[in-house]
Amino acid sequence: MAMTGKHGGHAKPFWEDAWDYVKQQNAARLGLVWAAFVFLIAMFAPLIANGNPYLVTVLNEAGEPTERYSPLWDTLSAGDIFGIVFGIACILAIGLPGNRGKRLRPLFLAGVQGGASTLFAGIVLDYAIRGDAPQWLVDLRGGSFAREILPALVFTVPFFFLALILPIVRSLPERILVAVLVALVVGAGVFHTWGDARTTYSYRTIAGDIISYETAVQRGEISIIRAPVPFSPLERYNDRDARNAKPLTTEDQTLAKRLVASVRPRVNTIQLSELDKVVAELQSEDFPLAIDDREAVLASFNEWRVGLSDEEAQSLTRSRTEERLSDLLRPYGRLYVLGTNGDGQDVFTHMIHACRLAISIGLVSTAIAVTIGIIIGALMGYFGGLMDLLLYRLVEIFQAIPVLFLLIVAAGVLPRNIYVMMAILGCFGWTGSARFTRAEFLKLRSMDFVQSCRAVGLPLRSTLFKHMLPNGVTPVLVASSFAIASAISFEAVLSFLGLGPVEQASWGRLIAFARAEGLFYWWLAVFPTLAIFLTVLSFVLIGEAFRDAIDPKRKKARS
Repeated sequence: MAMTGKHGGHAKPFWEDAWDYVKQQNAARLGLVWAAFVFLIAMFAPLIANGNPYLVTVLNEAGEPTERYSPLWDTLSAGDIFGIVFGIACILAIGLPGNRGKRLRPLFLAGVQGGASTLFAGIVLDYAIRGDAPQWLVDLRGGSFAREILPALVFTVPFFFLALILPIVRSLPERILVAVLVALVVGAGVFHTWGDARTTYSYRTIAGDIISYETAVQRGEISIIRAPVPFSPLERYNDRDARNAKPLTTEDQTLAKRLVASVRPRVNTIQLSELDKVVAELQSEDFPLAIDDREAVLASFNEWRVGLSDEEAQSLTRSRTEERLSDLLRPYGRLYVLGTNGDGQDVFTHMIHACRLAISIGLVSTAIAVTIGIIIGALMGYFGGLMDLLLYRLVEIFQAIPVLFLLIVAAGVLPRNIYVMMAILGCFGWTGSARFTRAEFLKLRSMDFVQSCRAVGLPLRSTLFKHMLPNGVTPVLVASSFAIASAISFEAVLSFLGLGPVEQASWGRLIAFARAEGLFYWWLAVFPTLAIFLTVLSFVLIGEAFRDAIDPKRKKARS
């Protein structure tokens, strides 16, 4: 057989062989598809679901355009801009023909550099808008030079040099090109969003009155191009009356039923005097429509009420009143595909933007944990002896700390934001990576190539992380997929308990709304729970497939 050449040719590289095995597993392929889908949704979430239109065209009395601007662009953050550009780059790198593996290295380097710089910018900006921020930071945000130039330099230059020294891409010119492109994208994002961003979801007329975009369109003042899902996660278009609205229920029908129900009649009929209560609701400052919209509905409703004949007034029913109110409110109503939550916010929008929270916490916290674990594990495995004894005691101490309870305590004494959660999960979840790295380095330190590194006098850093780490990092990378799934689960639990990041779309927070006022809202339990289950399961399936691919016994059985 060997002489005939049937077994000739070059053997596949280790990772290529492992990847080919993973692609052959149906469960792993499903996991990869779902994980990629959630990742892309997270990158393009601001474009998919946003309460601000893509484009607003201001029209004159003749209907001719006089001005164009993008409210959506005004509200994008530096992280949003980098995420959209990075998502497009991922699609091109994977979708275009050719050597995809060769394109993944610079793409990974771009993700590390851009993610670190935008994360740092977000932390500083989150601190700057707090009431207890130092005056120099407030002045930094307010000054014209600072707003335009300085933040873009501060948040990009340090990470530019970080990208240059990371050995992810071997070619220095390619490394410089990636670092420059990422620095330009992140710098443009910081340049655009360092000041105060607009968060309103209404159109301001020349006279200064605030009306909805839909009303301005009906008046012929503007034309708009909206996002596919015309809601933002924090947008409370109807704070009270659309609360816990069922899926596929229009807002006008919900408003009409709640308004008529406010008179609480004991029979199906409704008296003209009871309509005064409905009118009072329409006149209330708490009514969720804008002032002009509310007055228009009130005027039409009063006109209908006064125009009722005596015979119609005697036979007036609740359903007839609800039908008339629905007709009046229909121009201002919008469709909730998956219903609303307890705050009157669109569930579908929360589902989309919650992908960003889950993916960012999973990836960032795991990256922190893996970095710490590899450094400590490498020192333990390489030196052994007293160093191993002392550092392993440290590993055991951190292993004994219950991370969930630590997160709950931290939520009570530290700011409840995504950055604190990432830091805690990363700084207390590295023990598994350290143990895997230690075990691999204990085996590698006696091998010939390590002895050669010592003999030629290579620096310790080069020996550990340039020569030994590539040969011992495989179990750590496989375990990382399980760590990502664990981090997503921790975030969902905290948000369900009401201790997650404040004003952040979260699957766990949606589930917390499922039971309220003694009622069970099934759509708030089913859709978020399904998203958590599928996302966690996908990373577990990917991790198990890679574990089987690198297992020597299974690999020998396959060959």
